[in-house]
Amino acid sequence: MQLKVLKFGGSSLADANQFRKVAEIVHADPARRYVVPSAPGKRFKEDDKVTDLLYTCFDLALAEKDISETFEKIEERYRSIIRDLGLDYSLDKEFETIRTAILHCAGRDYVASRGEYLNGLILANYLGYDFIDPQRYIFFRDNGSFDSEKTNIILSAILKQHERAVIPGFYGTMPNGTIKTFSRGGSDITGSIVARAANADVYENWTDVSGFLMADPRLVDNPKIIETITYKELRELSYMGATVLHEEAIFPVRYAGIPINIRNTNKPEEKGTMIVSSASDVMSDYVITGIAGKCGFSVVSIEKDMMNSEIGFGRRVLEAIEKCDICFEHLPSGIDTMSVVINSNDIVGKRDFLLTEICRLTEPDMIEIEDHLALIAVVGRSMVKAKGTAARIFSALSAAGVNIKMIDQGSSELNIIIGVDENDYVTALRAIYDEFVK
Repeated sequence: MQLKVLKFGGSSLADANQFRKVAEIVHADPARRYVVPSAPGKRFKEDDKVTDLLYTCFDLALAEKDISETFEKIEERYRSIIRDLGLDYSLDKEFETIRTAILHCAGRDYVASRGEYLNGLILANYLGYDFIDPQRYIFFRDNGSFDSEKTNIILSAILKQHERAVIPGFYGTMPNGTIKTFSRGGSDITGSIVARAANADVYENWTDVSGFLMADPRLVDNPKIIETITYKELRELSYMGATVLHEEAIFPVRYAGIPINIRNTNKPEEKGTMIVSSASDVMSDYVITGIAGKCGFSVVSIEKDMMNSEIGFGRRVLEAIEKCDICFEHLPSGIDTMSVVINSNDIVGKRDFLLTEICRLTEPDMIEIEDHLALIAVVGRSMVKAKGTAARIFSALSAAGVNIKMIDQGSSELNIIIGVDENDYVTALRAIYDEFVK
């Protein structure tokens, strides 16, 4: 029989009604043995996430202000879930322990982690599953980095002792025993860690969308769902801001070759998106897999005659960028020209020094910085086999009246990145989508 690990996001566990949906999903398949919950999310637009309320309590305590009103909101969120589910269960002891810890200046990570911890206790009780506290089985090193191998060995052993269990997301333990959290949204990472430790056949990540979309639905009307996407394609799209799950959540399951299935808690009948290591045998209706982009880039353009014959020229340009403590995004170049694409926020207060250093190290004929650049990534594993893909992109942009400022294609031919003026960003994104999808 298959073994599946499920992670449910905050919106999936925001109230008792969502808990019922989760229980129905879990019990519908006997292979769904390990469940990773997030803290309760928003029930409606103006609502508070429990994690945000916990951070507020921490800040109030740190400022020696009264936490009572905020903490009571947290208690009531959980009590209402327990009450509405009809459970004979109490978290009063846990509430008192957490309140006391906050008032005695408990660490920020400990306070934030209690949202998942409390939700995990309720969900385990409601499902009839065992409860496993990740504080004992997910480990960080002294420098705060995640200790993947130690965790995998110890967590794998403990999972074998529990046929079915709930493991809260978002946190683990430092060598000194204190709680350490992953970055915000880290329950995705916990789910991936548990999937690897359990040697799962599938890691199901349940959220409030029906999968990974081919384009941003805020910019493109009703974009189609990507049925199958590879880890490499996902990485390319995530880099451009197209996110459904935490980026770091990819690596534990990718390492183990475990596919991820993005599903919608509110529409469990839909198949969602499968994220796999390889999709060479999966047919797609489209040449491209997806489109993503973001604004806020600047381009440092450098010109110098015979640049290509000057040994170490590129290294010296990058040395100047390194001295400014800046990461570069792309390096499109020509025979006598070189461009460096960087995040505009990274050069705030550093522009003059950066230009001075590049001039000192390379003595260019011309150098300038152009701002307000948007980058669009067109990604697809089928592009390598399809003739004229780039021509179709350029023709679509030309027809839409969009001027292309930069072109960069990866050596794997998995993606083509286009640079356009920020004012043309939405028009360009829609034009490319319409060319390949509509």
